[in-house]
Amino acid sequence: MNRRFLGQVAVSLLAVFAATGALVAHAADEAPDALVKRLSTDVLNSIKADKSIQAGDISKIVALVDSKIMPNVNFQRMTASAVGPGWRQATPEQQQKLQDEFKTLLVRTYSGALSQVSNDQTIVVQPLRAGADDSDVVVRTQVRGSGDPIQLDYRLEKTPGQGFGWKIYNLNVMGVWLVETYRSQFAQEINAKGIDGLIATLTERNKANARKS
Repeated sequence: MNRRFLGQVAVSLLAVFAATGALVAHAADEAPDALVKRLSTDVLNSIKADKSIQAGDISKIVALVDSKIMPNVNFQRMTASAVGPGWRQATPEQQQKLQDEFKTLLVRTYSGALSQVSNDQTIVVQPLRAGADDSDVVVRTQVRGSGDPIQLDYRLEKTPGQGFGWKIYNLNVMGVWLVETYRSQFAQEINAKGIDGLIATLTERNKANARKS
């Protein structure tokens, strides 16, 4: 993938991870499209204002993900969907390791592309097509700047319990769903080497990415 594409994916990933990362008390009362609009714009502005994040500072990005992002995303569902049927056969320890390595993979894969975010980029949320009682929706947005608009779609679920509100568990970048893309890759590893083989592959890939940074 070229750096421009990675840059757009990086914006979308941080917007996805941060979409319920702030003002959690308001999340239960806020419509999913309003939530994505407000917080994805905040994240985009934060990237523009932070030179170290733009430069790919892993420690700053990981701190952002861990403190504001991960507690408010259904990352277990995201990881389980990416792993596919093999998730049910994994032990709790294996599942946790898969989540940890998958998060690291996403952060390290796209961190270097954050330098591609430009100051003229804005996020436009399209009208939400969902019923009042829907608990699983897709919010469609565009990242607009000097080039062609980039379509980003977010899949959210309404989580049970007071104050939990909406959480994002998948995204679509230019017609490609993130979870489904990784599912095909992970399925090949699981078929060839099993769950432990997938974990080992992810661990080694993350180590290789760390050596490059």
